[in-house]
Amino acid sequence: MPRVKTGVVRRRRHKKVLKAARGFFSGRRKHFRKAKEQLEHSMVYAYRDRRQKKRDIRKLWIIRINAACRLNDINYSRFMNGIKLAGIELDRKILADMAMNDYEAFVSLVAASKAALAK
Repeated sequence: MPRVKTGVVRRRRHKKVLKAARGFFSGRRKHFRKAKEQLEHSMVYAYRDRRQKKRDIRKLWIIRINAACRLNDINYSRFMNGIKLAGIELDRKILADMAMNDYEAFVSLVAASKAALAK
């Protein structure tokens, strides 16, 4: 079997990894082996957290809606149930935005929710 010299290929591979590892701390950006290990972990974290981010944003919306609901003497779950019974099809993103930026409209939704629950 002939001897294979990997100088150019290895250098390219190392440069690609070290370029991706810029910004890492200490040897994790300077030494190939450590940089490669950290890069693999970083990719796993990035993949996981792209999904986690969606959950975190939804949690934030629910917290904002609940806080606005409690100012109007109703809790989150009863409010959402009343919204469904009233036939109002607004998602949590829009409801949270209304709770933050258009409070008067949100109060009217709370009133509609309470009316639907009273029936």
